[in-house]
Amino acid sequence: MKVVLLQDVKALGKKDDIVTVNDGYARNFLLPRKLGVEATAANLNNLKQQQANAAFQAAEQLKAAQELASKIGSVKLEMPVKVGGNGKLFGALSSKEIADAMKQQFGIELDKKKIILDEPIKEVGERIIEVKLHKDVLAKLALNVKAL
Repeated sequence: MKVVLLQDVKALGKKDDIVTVNDGYARNFLLPRKLGVEATAANLNNLKQQQANAAFQAAEQLKAAQELASKIGSVKLEMPVKVGGNGKLFGALSSKEIADAMKQQFGIELDKKKIILDEPIKEVGERIIEVKLHKDVLAKLALNVKAL
């Protein structure tokens, strides 16, 4: 019997795979546990529609991420902070503070988890920060940390 898997099944296949299994295994294990459905014409057509919809949504997300990356690349974020006598910051700039400043200055909302800081920002100066917007899109944000 051919079955379309609805979830990953160990040693059988991944979600949306079409596999051939024994009739008893399908009727007694896969179907009652909602791990798969019989591969009828209607179910196969449903699967194709779901895959097409998922591909369309992925393309839309990629396009939106690329547009946001171009916006981020065209701005320069200015962050005035309190500094000590030797030009060092009191504490360090966090990704949350950078995300808040982006929203406040340019109206661009960023998730603080997507801002990649290799090391804490503890000094005044200009630097380029990477923002991972999508698995294929990496934006570069120009940041100028200046003393108050």
